[in-house]
Amino acid sequence: MGWPSFFRPKAQAATDTAHDAASRTTRGLETWLPRGGSADADLLPELASIANRSRDLERNHPLAAGYLQTNRDNIVGHVLSLSARPDTDLLGWDIDQGRAWARTVRAQWRTWAESPECDAAASDTLLDLTLQMLTGAFLNGDAVCLPLWIERPGEGWKTKLQIVESDRLATPPHLTHRADIRNGVEIDAHGAPLAYWISRTHPGDSLGLFGLAAVGPDDFQRLPATTPWGRRRVIHLRDKTRAGANRGRPIFSAVIKEFFQAGKYTNAELSASVVNALVAAFIESTMDSTEVHEIFNSAEGGPEAYWRDLLGQAQPRLKEGALIQLPIGARANSFTPGRPNAAFEAFMHAVLRHIAAGLNVPYELLTKDFSQTNYSSARAALLEAWRYFHGRRRWLIDHWLRPVYELWMEEAVNLGRVDAPDWYQLRHAYLRARWVFSGRGWVDPTKEANAAQIRMEIGVSTLEQECAEQGLDWEDVAEQRAFERQRLDELGLAPTDTLAVAALAAATATPEPDQDESSDPNQDRKEEARHA
Repeated sequence: MGWPSFFRPKAQAATDTAHDAASRTTRGLETWLPRGGSADADLLPELASIANRSRDLERNHPLAAGYLQTNRDNIVGHVLSLSARPDTDLLGWDIDQGRAWARTVRAQWRTWAESPECDAAASDTLLDLTLQMLTGAFLNGDAVCLPLWIERPGEGWKTKLQIVESDRLATPPHLTHRADIRNGVEIDAHGAPLAYWISRTHPGDSLGLFGLAAVGPDDFQRLPATTPWGRRRVIHLRDKTRAGANRGRPIFSAVIKEFFQAGKYTNAELSASVVNALVAAFIESTMDSTEVHEIFNSAEGGPEAYWRDLLGQAQPRLKEGALIQLPIGARANSFTPGRPNAAFEAFMHAVLRHIAAGLNVPYELLTKDFSQTNYSSARAALLEAWRYFHGRRRWLIDHWLRPVYELWMEEAVNLGRVDAPDWYQLRHAYLRARWVFSGRGWVDPTKEANAAQIRMEIGVSTLEQECAEQGLDWEDVAEQRAFERQRLDELGLAPTDTLAVAALAAATATPEPDQDESSDPNQDRKEEARHA
């Protein structure tokens, strides 16, 4: 008689855990035991090594250097302009008053941001400093800027920005026992930064002085995060991905190993191909061992001299169209190299696709290779890339440009150049703004211009949005168009003539092979233009 079912022993589970991902006995997982530390515990002890390797990649790996330039070009680019948009509802203004105030702010802003007056070193504009901050945050994990108050003869602004490399943000050696200082960031009980400890010199400056110099307490400066009235004294740009993280992680951290190994493999293949290309033929002896032994013993100067003379005679004759006279008892064999490796390109494509996914960009954008991509695939790849770029732009605005704008606005208000009543109470209303960066460009200008026109006609977009997508300020565009219309009237030229010519050229353009003309929403308009 059997036992009741509830007394019967259950079959032993196939694994030692409910989740296979946590198993310590599954083959391949038994040695995978990562530690479970906090955000700072996992990163801070290894941050210096990661940052140094990241900078080495940027210096010596062409794809890594190109990827950083791609980020700079698409996130910021060659355009950085401010379009002030104060909160008129909160300020109690009408629309005209808000627009007039915004024009005054933009004019004053340009005198500071588009001149070296914004730079403590008096050499760069705000666009240059922004690119430096973005690059530093990507390479080192974070970037640090110190807002200073410097008065110089002949300059109208005293607010200056000094960028320091994040290596200088560190904990002084005599304070390493303090748990509230996390690699140079002093925090309160809630994790908010209280102060930053900045080294007076870069730790790598002493490497050229025959060893590291001793670092003492006086070599660090403690800078409070803000002044007593709330003005920032340090701008710390970093991408915080985990709660409690006080420093940032370099953008290459997840793909450094793959980048480095791919670079070594590429260099090895290139070196092998170069060496193989230098070898033309092998000279093989037909003598047996006895004959070779007799020649070696009879040769004046020994075997080394014999072979040196032999190679010296044969090597210069290995050239195109030459008749080679071989030594007695030798024959020439052609050399067929195994390089370049036939599987090299396919293998590298697979590796680079993994790297591109880890860097959040399409493979085509990482390698700048669109040769095997059609219009639809290129468009999809660029749309995916622009989701990433727009996210990085918002991050850059929130943690860099908006704090800089606030620092400048405070001085402008105190100098009386900008009228902002109750500034300290309503500064969030005054600081609303839109930032214009470089345009995204067009894959197919005709298709995308038509799409922009349709979006504005059906009310899902505005001229401001469409101009911003191309790195333009819509007010500048509108003012220039008004001036051109006035100038054309003065010259007796009708603006409609130029528009008709442009419309006719677009309507009579030959459609691309993959374009379905019957599905074009502007087909009726084109037909009318053809008949006209």
